[in-house]
Amino acid sequence: MGVLDGKVVLITGAANGIGKETALLASKEGARLVINDLGGSVSGGDEGDKSPIEEVADQIRKNGGEVVSNSDSVTNKKGTEYMIQQALDEYGDLHSVINPAGILRDKMFHKMDDEDWEAVISVHLQGSYNICRSAINYFRDKEEGNFVLFTSTSGLIGNIGQANYAAAKLGIVGLSRIIAMENTLKNIRSNVIAPFAWTRMIATIPIKDEASKERVERMKNAMRPDQVAQTVVALAAPSCNLSGQILSVRGNEIVLFNQPRPIKGIADSEGWSPEKILQSAFPAFENISQDLGATASVFPYEPL
Repeated sequence: MGVLDGKVVLITGAANGIGKETALLASKEGARLVINDLGGSVSGGDEGDKSPIEEVADQIRKNGGEVVSNSDSVTNKKGTEYMIQQALDEYGDLHSVINPAGILRDKMFHKMDDEDWEAVISVHLQGSYNICRSAINYFRDKEEGNFVLFTSTSGLIGNIGQANYAAAKLGIVGLSRIIAMENTLKNIRSNVIAPFAWTRMIATIPIKDEASKERVERMKNAMRPDQVAQTVVALAAPSCNLSGQILSVRGNEIVLFNQPRPIKGIADSEGWSPEKILQSAFPAFENISQDLGATASVFPYEPL
């Protein structure tokens, strides 16, 4: 008996990396699958290749699993609607949507082209909207379902050269939380994962110095997609009670992130002026405000 026995799961971006490992594990845990991948490059924008997703489907079938494949783009609402319908036509049901599909187009913000901004927002944020919007009313009607979406520490903490990616990924956090809040009474859950894993997306990170080289090597050797897949599948399981949460997986570590809440307030009963704010309020915040350290400064230690 697996934790997903009898469940129908849709997984996007399933030809490589986290999506592929999640598909393999979900099938092993008893799920019947619709696996999707456009088959494009890491940067997107090119014509898709169906062969990688078919190879994953063949592997699942050889292992005794049930699976159908799909090569639509999450950026196309009609495509995501068809993914949902494909699950219903093939299996008569859908229980979970897992959406790791993504691209990277890293560039310093002052050099970023509109196309690079729009492409990343389209795949990550608009794609998350499309897939969730296409499934939500089916889940609401049957009062059961869950979403596992993907954020990044680039959005939660920050990394230089990833303004487009960070904006999209932090937007997904907000989307997931509102879905969770609005649908609690309908037994619908939504959570996000910020994964640390060596994938073809991570492999595009430029290595500019010895420190970044060492960090990339740590990720490659100690933070694998199959480790992330364990938590993804657990979040999709019907016995999971978490909703509206932000998790991170780093090697064998599972981290629960906090969410924005006030940490200190200051008031002036006579009212504020810009001068008084500069003299009193802002200095009171300086020692407790977050610094501008990137992800590596928050997780400087070796993964377990």
